[in-house]
Amino acid sequence: MAAAPTAGGDEREGVPLSNLDDPLFEGASATKRDLVDYLDGVADRLLPVLRDHALSVIRVHRGQEAFMQKNLPSYAPEWVERVSSWAESSKREVTYALCNDRRTLLWFANQRAVEYHPALTTAASPDRVTHLVLDLDPPGADPFPMAVRAAHMVRQALADAALEGAVKTSGAKGVHVFVPIAGGAPVEEAAAATRALATRAERLDPSLATTAFMKEDRGGRVFVDATRVGGATVVAAYSPRLRAGTPVSFPVDWEELDRVRPGDFTVHTALRLLGDGDRWAATMPRAQPLPPGLVEEGRAIPAGRVQAMHEGRRRSRTRRG
Repeated sequence: MAAAPTAGGDEREGVPLSNLDDPLFEGASATKRDLVDYLDGVADRLLPVLRDHALSVIRVHRGQEAFMQKNLPSYAPEWVERVSSWAESSKREVTYALCNDRRTLLWFANQRAVEYHPALTTAASPDRVTHLVLDLDPPGADPFPMAVRAAHMVRQALADAALEGAVKTSGAKGVHVFVPIAGGAPVEEAAAATRALATRAERLDPSLATTAFMKEDRGGRVFVDATRVGGATVVAAYSPRLRAGTPVSFPVDWEELDRVRPGDFTVHTALRLLGDGDRWAATMPRAQPLPPGLVEEGRAIPAGRVQAMHEGRRRSRTRRG
């Protein structure tokens, strides 16, 4: 494991560190030093999650709004590894960072990169998804217990398909379930299988969970988001979040999920709770083959974004009429 972070000094791994005692952001209850120390302390567990995956980060400058950075800035050191790919949404080539070592992670920390969102494909195999991901997004008031109940439904849907997954807090109000796929899976197959699992989970208790992509159709239920595929990203295990108190997306055992709260895990508490362990690696099941029947089932289910687009257009025509 990495050496314990030190509070003194303004350089680590040859990376100059500046303004360490500045507040990280309003409501963070943390300084930039706290961010650097946390990321340095968790580096040996965070880096395996980020390694060789195109990285987007959320940064926050002093006194400014936070922003997501995908394209690596021109002033990035030449030793930061990178990969370029075509972004269909913006119709341009984007150069992403590959955060493969401690020095790069420290450089991002000094850039006030709070959140770390790796792609679900690797730079070497951009057409194959490494994990199925179900993002459980609950509604407003006291939402986390609802997300936990939905997570157990997802676990049951996985078991019914002879699959296993690992679970973590999102660091916000929800829960993420990850399912490692042996050899990766083509994007289209991964997307279909994820839709099938989400629909199966929804059927277990439609009063609690929904796959409705449009918010106005969710009716106060937990959204089982099956759209985290292809070019999508998901916040990494161990990543801080830009939320009050600077919580951390934290891996938990299924058996303890009912007893935790997102605020239990912050940049101030997570390292102590982890000790020398790597909970994400320890709780992640072995990679599993994707069941062909699950893929075929999912192919008959329309993609949520496409379905929502068509429904939005239909409603718009109805209003105009």
